[in-house]
This record gives sequence, C-alpha cells and structure tokens, in this order.
Amino acid sequence: MVVTIVVIVVIVLLLGLMFFLAYNSLVRLNQQADEAWSDITVQLKRRYDLIPNLVNSVKGYAAHEKTVFEDVTAARSKALSATGPAQTAQAENQFQSTLKSLFAVAENYPDLKATQNFQELQNELVDTEDKIQASRRFYNGVVRDFNTKRRTYPTKFFANMAGYKQDKEFFELDEEQTTQVAQPVDVKF
Repeated sequence: MVVTIVVIVVIVLLLGLMFFLAYNSLVRLNQQADEAWSDITVQLKRRYDLIPNLVNSVKGYAAHEKTVFEDVTAARSKALSATGPAQTAQAENQFQSTLKSLFAVAENYPDLKATQNFQELQNELVDTEDKIQASRRFYNGVVRDFNTKRRTYPTKFFANMAGYKQDKEFFELDEEQTTQVAQPVDVKF
C-alpha cells in the first residue's frame, strides 16, 4: 500500500514536472517570437519612414510620374496598417512591387542617381532591407521552434491545456521581389 502511494506520488510529480517544463519552454518561445516580430515591425517602420524622402527626391526630377508616386504612397499606407504576419506579408509584397517601379523611374534620371541625397537614401533602404531580412529569418526560426515544440510529444499533451492551441504564422515574402528591391534596378530602353 505504501509503495503504491509512493509510485502514484512520483508519477504525479513527474507529470507535474513535465507540464512545468513544457509550459515554460512554450512561454519562452512565445516571448521570443513576439520580440522577433517586434524587431520586424521596427525595421519595416524605419523603411516606411525613408520612403517619403525617397519619393520627394524622385519627384523633383520626374514630376510627370504621378501614378508611380500615388501607387507607392497607397502601398505604403496599406503596409503601415497591416497587422499580423500574413496580412503584413501580403502588403509587403505589394509595397515592394510599387517600390521597384519607383526605382525604375529613378533609373531614367542619371542626374538624380548621382545626387548624394538619393544615394544615401538608397543605401539606407538597402541597409534596412538587409535588417528586415535578418529579422525575418530570426522570427521564422523562433516560430519554427515554437510550432515544433507545440506539436511534438510530450509537450503536445500540455500545449492545449496551457492555452497554446494554434501554431504561429511564418512571415514569408516573395523572395524575388525582396532581392530586386535591395538591388539597383537595371532599366534599358
């Protein structure tokens, strides 16, 4: 009888310890994912803040390209109001496409490309794109770890009880557009 009680107590303690460890690892990964997402939003905001200056630089040389400026402004507004990884990724893909058209317009004006202000803005934008890409890789890595932990045994048993019922979303952009924005556009007529 005493042995049975001891075995039951040990089993309950082991289950409690497993729940405690699983819960703490899920909380840690969840916090890391939230922090990583915050890093992405900071870098995206930095880029969005650079865009009006870039648009104004190009506007001085290409005032007749009104639709390009309007498209970039509209895409920027949409991207700023996006929430969550999926909606932000969709807005980012559209934004990068319109940004690419802005650089295509700039390519037609050698004097503009030669100005120090434009070059500094373009360098800042490339630097920001690199930081966004690094932040995105870190975020997606943490999300992968969280989702894997949440789905694997024995944590899977405890995840739902602990309130972690869904996987986190990855932040996936169209890689082709991302690399094209970060590189100078080569336009030939």
